[in-house]
Amino acid sequence: MILKNDDGKIKVLLHNEIINLIPHRYPFLLIDKITDINLGKSATGIKSVTFNEPFFQGHFPSYPVMPGVLILESMAQTAACLVGYGDKSLSKDKLVFFTGIEKAKFRKPVVPGCILNLKINIVTNKRSLYKFAGEAYIEDNLVASSDFSAMLVDQEKAS
Repeated sequence: MILKNDDGKIKVLLHNEIINLIPHRYPFLLIDKITDINLGKSATGIKSVTFNEPFFQGHFPSYPVMPGVLILESMAQTAACLVGYGDKSLSKDKLVFFTGIEKAKFRKPVVPGCILNLKINIVTNKRSLYKFAGEAYIEDNLVASSDFSAMLVDQEKAS
């Protein structure tokens, strides 16, 4: 069931709540809000892609395209928020690291002015290892997809 506020509206996580869940900060925070949270199951991240993104200066100046790896990173940040929101204690002393990326496909370029809808589903969860399925849409058009896995690691053991 999708989380709702006391007033019955769909729960939306904005910047201040997101940065309390994951350690990413500008310029590497690649999601603007999280919506459609179904704890332990799925969530949707939103990324408004603007011309001011720092990666557009070099990728590519005459035809700016969001790098595919950053679309995948946006998916991963959405997944980390989903996991962290379900267990807020995780965001205090754990980091989430990619452990695998499979079946990544990039179907259409993502350019300034696009709004990415990042739909993430938890496929499996065994202890600290998670597997996810992610899809990125612009309006109703699928622009990227991937299966990926991540592991929760104690911050002090990460170095």
